[in-house]
Amino acid sequence: MKQKLPSSPGSIGVFDSGYGGLTILSKIREALPEYDYVYLGDNARAPYGTRSFEVVYEFTLQAVTKLFEMGCHLVILACNTASAKALRSIQINDLPHLDPARRVLGVIRPTVECIGNITRSRHVGVLATGGTIKSESYPLEIHKLFPDIKVSGEACPLWVSLVENNEAQGDGTDYFIRKYINELLAKDREIDTAILGCTHYPILLPKIRQYMPDGITIVSQGKLVADSLKDYLRRHPEIDAKCTQGGECTYYTTEAEEKFVESASIFLNEAVTVQRIEL
Repeated sequence: MKQKLPSSPGSIGVFDSGYGGLTILSKIREALPEYDYVYLGDNARAPYGTRSFEVVYEFTLQAVTKLFEMGCHLVILACNTASAKALRSIQINDLPHLDPARRVLGVIRPTVECIGNITRSRHVGVLATGGTIKSESYPLEIHKLFPDIKVSGEACPLWVSLVENNEAQGDGTDYFIRKYINELLAKDREIDTAILGCTHYPILLPKIRQYMPDGITIVSQGKLVADSLKDYLRRHPEIDAKCTQGGECTYYTTEAEEKFVESASIFLNEAVTVQRIEL
């Protein structure tokens, strides 16, 4: 028998395969501090970037279902890979059965919506995980809104590992930052806007800025997603009414709590307590 989901108001759920979603969460909490949030990191099975579409979909659906069971009526997939590989399927195939009144949103669309106002040359680059680049989600979403923009993508397979191993400021990191930026620009010399299509990448911003040529605008997702969520809640009062406002944030991980606490300090300027759960 299908489990009945809680119907009373609850927190806004924020899901990521690992820690990168914390960069999104921190910007959302800056913009909307009054709401309650539940952050769920599937750290035990991260990274998602190298996994197949089927596996990412299966894992993401498990996480969304868990957040629904915790009382969330709105879930943000603060993960580009999950947004690229699972969001549409969950919205179309699963929400009608789970609960058609609940909502799952991603991070790609809010990022893309602002691009038309930023690029002047109409040549845009995307730096992201292999999974996000392979999915072609960014070119597809950009071309829906701005068919005239040329989009080039470059997979940066080592950047997530460098961040999660606390090597963001390490000397060896410079080589890999420079390498992928150069490879992207070699594909199209007219790029004037570079999207950081992974939520880990803002941690690398000081070095990315160092090696990105002058005149190229770097687009980071956190504030864009936060502004988009604020607008979404304003336009959907029926969803807003189901989100509790106590200013609390609860953290869950599928891996060891102490590892999460240690790594979360790289992404957040505050100490957190976390509970371990299974999906």
